[in-house]
Amino acid sequence: STRELVETCCAAGQQWAVLRDECAGIPEGTEGDVCRTAQKYCCTSYLKEKSCLAGVLVAKEGGPCGAEDNDTCGVSLYKQCCDCCGLGLRVRAEGQPCEAIPGLGYPCSHAMLSCCEGQDPLVPEVRRPPEPEAAPRRVSEEDLASQEALSLGPEAEMANSLPGDDQDECLLLPGELCQHLCVNTVGSYRCACFPGFALQDDGRTCRPDQDECLAGTHDCGRRQFCVNTLGSFSCVNHTLLCAQGFILNAHRKCVDINECVTDLHTCSRGEHCVNTLGSFRCYKALTCEPGYALKDGECTDVDECATGTHSCQAGFSCQNTRGSFYCQMRQRCMEGFLQDPEGNCVDINECTSLPEPCRSGFSCVNVNECWASPGRLCQHTCENTLGSYRCACASGFLLAADGRHCEDVNECEAGRCSQECANIYGSYQCYCRQGYQLAEDGHTCTDIDECAQGAGILCTFRCVNVPGSYQCACPDQGYTMMANGRTCKDLDECALGTHNCSAAETCFNIQGGFRCLRFTCPPNYVQVSEMRCERAHCPDPAECQASPARITHHQLSLQTGLLVPAHIFRIGPAPAFAGDTISLAITRGNEEGYFITRRLNAYTGVVTLQRPVLEPRDFALDVEMKLWRQGSVTTFLVKMRIFFTTLGP
Repeated sequence: STRELVETCCAAGQQWAVLRDECAGIPEGTEGDVCRTAQKYCCTSYLKEKSCLAGVLVAKEGGPCGAEDNDTCGVSLYKQCCDCCGLGLRVRAEGQPCEAIPGLGYPCSHAMLSCCEGQDPLVPEVRRPPEPEAAPRRVSEEDLASQEALSLGPEAEMANSLPGDDQDECLLLPGELCQHLCVNTVGSYRCACFPGFALQDDGRTCRPDQDECLAGTHDCGRRQFCVNTLGSFSCVNHTLLCAQGFILNAHRKCVDINECVTDLHTCSRGEHCVNTLGSFRCYKALTCEPGYALKDGECTDVDECATGTHSCQAGFSCQNTRGSFYCQMRQRCMEGFLQDPEGNCVDINECTSLPEPCRSGFSCVNVNECWASPGRLCQHTCENTLGSYRCACASGFLLAADGRHCEDVNECEAGRCSQECANIYGSYQCYCRQGYQLAEDGHTCTDIDECAQGAGILCTFRCVNVPGSYQCACPDQGYTMMANGRTCKDLDECALGTHNCSAAETCFNIQGGFRCLRFTCPPNYVQVSEMRCERAHCPDPAECQASPARITHHQLSLQTGLLVPAHIFRIGPAPAFAGDTISLAITRGNEEGYFITRRLNAYTGVVTLQRPVLEPRDFALDVEMKLWRQGSVTTFLVKMRIFFTTLGP
C-alpha cells in the first residue's frame, strides 16, 4: 500500500541523512515518485530538526548564535532556533510565565517555549531500556515447528513471522531504545547520536564531545573568550558577549567599563569625563567664558541688563544677548505712548491710568493687549478682557503660578486608563498588559481570546480562554494533562487499578477509558493461554472439517478519522511452506461493511478498514482463515474486538 511504501522510504531517507548529513544523491530506486517524495522530505525534515537542536544547545550553553549561515539547501534552522531559544531563556530569567506566542511561527515559538520551560524540544525523553521480557521477541521457526502454526498480530506492530522478514524495532518502540537516533538493521537495531555527540558505553545514550574550552585545548587569545560548540569551539571577543559598555571578567561576569580611564570616551580637551554604569558623560570645564556663569555644573548666560552690569549710557536701553549685551538708542514716543524699559513704545491706557481722561461727550475704548503684543504676553493663548487680558493653556496643560506659562498635566494620576498609563507632554497614552488589547475608546483594556486567534493549535484537546492568557484542557475522564500544559496523556486505568472489572474479566485499556472483556472457550475447547483456545478432540472427521482448530482473541484500539483504506490486522501461518494457500472471510460483526479482507500473497492476508469511522464505536469481528496444506484444510478463527476512540472538543 501507499502508506507502507511511504513509511519504508521515509526510514531510508532518515538513514541517508544520519549517515551522510545531506540529502543529495539519494538513490531513486524503482518505486517511483511516491518513494522519492517520502525519501526527500523525511531526509530534509531530519536535518532541520538536527540543526534546530544544535542551535538550542548553543543558546543554552550561553554561546553566540552567529550570523545567518549560507544555507544553500534550505534545511538549516540553527540560527532561528538559537535566537528563539535565547528569547525563552530571557523570559525564564526574568521570572515571567512561559507562554507560547503563536505569531512567532514554528519552530521559533516551539524553541522559545521549550527553553523557557527548561525542556529539550527535540531529544526524546530518556527512559529506562525495556526489560528483556518486554523487548520485541522474534518468533523463530524452531519455536513453531511442533505447532500447527498461526501468526496473528496487529498491522500497527508490523507483526509477521514469515521466514526472512525483518522486524523494525525502532518503529515498534519509538523513543524508547535510543536517546537520539535509532537505526534499524537486519535482525536488530543500533543507536546513533547527533553530530557533536558521542555514543556512550551503554550503546543507547549520548554525551557531548570533548569541551575544548574546559580542557584548555583551544587556541583563543588573551582578549578572547572560548565558547564550546557542537564538536568544536569558537573564539569570541569579550565585548561581544556583554552589552555595550560592559566587558567579561575572569569570572565570566559582565562588569562596567570605565571609559574615562581608557580612550573609549569622546569628551573634548575642554570637557570633564564622568563614568556612568554602561556609559559616560562629558561635562564642560569648571571655568566659563566672559558673559557666562557656572550653574549646576554648566555655564549659563548672564543677563547683564537685569543685573545692572551693563555699560549703556542715558538715552540708551540695554538689550541682552547670549554671552553679552548691546546698547540701543531710546526712541521718542508719540503722545499716548510710553517707552518701556526695553526701549519699545507701548500704548498708554488712559481709561485706567487717568482719573478723568475723557471730556463730556467722549468715551474710552478698550485696547486689545493680545493684538498689540502677539505671542509675547502668554505662552499658549491670550484672551482679551476689559481693561486687561488673561492667559489660557491648551488641553493637557495647566496655567502656572506666574499666570503666563503653561505646565504639563499628568493625566495618569487621575486614573483615566483601566490598566497601564504613560504620561506624555500635553497628553497621555493608555496601554495594556500581556494578554489584553486596547479597546476603541482608547482607555479600556479587553481580554484577548488567544484560543480564537490560533493559540488553540498548541492544545491537543481543547483551548480555554482565561483573563490575560489561555489554558489547555483535557477531557473530564480518562486523560491527564502532561507537564508541558498542552498535551493530554491517556490514563491506563488497567495498570493503575482504577477500573471496575470483575475478577472473571480482563481489563483492556483504550484511549480515554477501558473495557471489561470476558474470554471463555466454547465446549470441546481447552484454554491454553489467556487469549487462545485449542480444540480438545474431534471424534467426527466432518466436525473437525467445519470447526476451527484454534480460536484466538485480539483487541485493537484505534483513533476515529483514520484514513482509509487502512490495513489494521495481518494474518498468516508460520512457518509458511511452498504450496500453502489461505482464504479469509469475516463471518460476523461486519453487517455495515466497514471492513474487508484480502490476500497479500498466497499465504498472507490482511483485514482492512474501508469505511471511515468518524465517531467512537466498538466492533466485534469474527475472521476465519482456511489453510490448504498438502491436500488438507484447517480452519482458524480470530475473534477481534476493535475500539475506535476520539480525542477532540
